[in-house]
Amino acid sequence: MNWDWEKLKEQQKAKSPVPPQMDEYVKKIKKLKIPGGPVVLLVIAVLLFGSSMFYTIGVDEVGVVQRFGKYVRTSQPGLNFKLPAVIEKVTKVKVRRIYKEEFGFTSSVPGQRSRFLPGGNDNRNVSLMLTGDLNVAVVPWIVQYRIKDPYNYLFKVRDVRKLLIDMSEAA
Repeated sequence: MNWDWEKLKEQQKAKSPVPPQMDEYVKKIKKLKIPGGPVVLLVIAVLLFGSSMFYTIGVDEVGVVQRFGKYVRTSQPGLNFKLPAVIEKVTKVKVRRIYKEEFGFTSSVPGQRSRFLPGGNDNRNVSLMLTGDLNVAVVPWIVQYRIKDPYNYLFKVRDVRKLLIDMSEAA
């Protein structure tokens, strides 16, 4: 049985045409005219900017608004308005939450007061205290705090844990 290679190639071309080249796609896109194309692009841009202009603040937090990185204002809970995302940024700070830092130990299960795990060497050194009769005592301690002023918390205070460690070493 002889094969007719020419006839076979013609059948293959008839079954699966050659895929169009990229140039053909570019020509089709250039020919495509969307009525009101600039208007559609403008509407999309307005929707994108508009969605970044409204934000909500939860009941237990406040928003610190920065314009180009500089503090502008503090916004209260609820629905608020700001300039687009490129210009203004909002940082939410929880002001009603009580934060906790532990020194000399770590809680095994957060929220339970009865179970504690001894800390590592770096954490244990913080809890060492010199007594009046020149003995060394291990005194684990907890600091609880609430953020009173979000501006000072974000821009004026260093890392709280580092600050407390520095205070304990100075004493």
